[in-house]
Amino acid sequence: MVRASVAVVASAATLSLAACGGAEQGGDGPEGSVKGGAIKVGLLLPENQAARYEKFDKPLIEKEIAGLTRGKAKVVYANAKQDATTQNAQVDAMIANKVNVLIIDAVDSKAIAGSVKKAKDAGIPVVAYDRLAEGPIDAYTSFDNEDVGKVQGKALLEALGDKAKDGRIVMMNGSVTDPNAKLFKQGAHSFLDGKVNIGKEYDTVDWKPENASTNMAGAISALGKDKIIGVYSANDGMAGGIIAALKAAGLSTLPPVTGQDAELAGVQRIVAGEQFMSVYKPYAPVAEAAATMAVALAKGERIDDIINQVVDSPTTKRVPAVLLPSISLTKDNVKTTVVKDDVYTVAEICTDKYKAACEAIGLN
Repeated sequence: MVRASVAVVASAATLSLAACGGAEQGGDGPEGSVKGGAIKVGLLLPENQAARYEKFDKPLIEKEIAGLTRGKAKVVYANAKQDATTQNAQVDAMIANKVNVLIIDAVDSKAIAGSVKKAKDAGIPVVAYDRLAEGPIDAYTSFDNEDVGKVQGKALLEALGDKAKDGRIVMMNGSVTDPNAKLFKQGAHSFLDGKVNIGKEYDTVDWKPENASTNMAGAISALGKDKIIGVYSANDGMAGGIIAALKAAGLSTLPPVTGQDAELAGVQRIVAGEQFMSVYKPYAPVAEAAATMAVALAKGERIDDIINQVVDSPTTKRVPAVLLPSISLTKDNVKTTVVKDDVYTVAEICTDKYKAACEAIGLN
């Protein structure tokens, strides 16, 4: 299923290259006609708490844009470090810098709406990346985020087996400022409701691991450490904080804990048996989709052949979108997912601390 979607995006990229390609076509942008691939792309990412943005998203988008424009494009980058006010100021700076298109992964989907409108008023198309920003965006690319929650919920149920109602689970959702967190939660609830007893549920401020750890400590105090049979964690960073709180409470056998993003530390915890699963979202195809749409929009070209569906935001209906599926990552498929796809090498995962655990699952 993932391969099929990757193929769709790759095919879309080929179509876009054919359209952008011979390369002396022009498009309309804030500086007038854009010749060839000499465009200026503003890339705004939301935070650096999760390792993925600097390690994967940024370099992959830059690489795709370079490939699509034969190295002629310039990418202007900024990271908001989880501050919505900072990100709004960064959009202002991008407008002043006369970028031809913006790719924005919003810190706060609502707070960014006014800045998206400013960009549009300046003639700059906007691609919402990863999170569905509000305001008059031109395109959106991400993973099927409700499906991500379903993957997590299904995995947790499978881990619990016939003990699903023997105790309580804790749900550690993401930040309310992130529209994806709402979708992850909806997807997880669609699998878990009625099949488990939810003892405590939290929306975690800013997705921060330390906030998740504090919440988990509160849940342990309220429910009792021996009554918690599983934890739904919306991402790997929070899973790390949750597991730290469980260990601090003296649990020698940890309940299954979910995650997302396939961060290196998360993968290592999975190998070691501390974290049950993560959601692996291959970043290359979604970065490719963002770059392809951004280049086409900057050059005034249509993106009909690139999109695979349309979505609605609270402010904008029928936004052209490319949405991709994700994979449940457990110790059983580390080798055939993140290692096979060159996300991490075996040496990166299997440091001295994890070498024995790696050997036990044939990861060597």
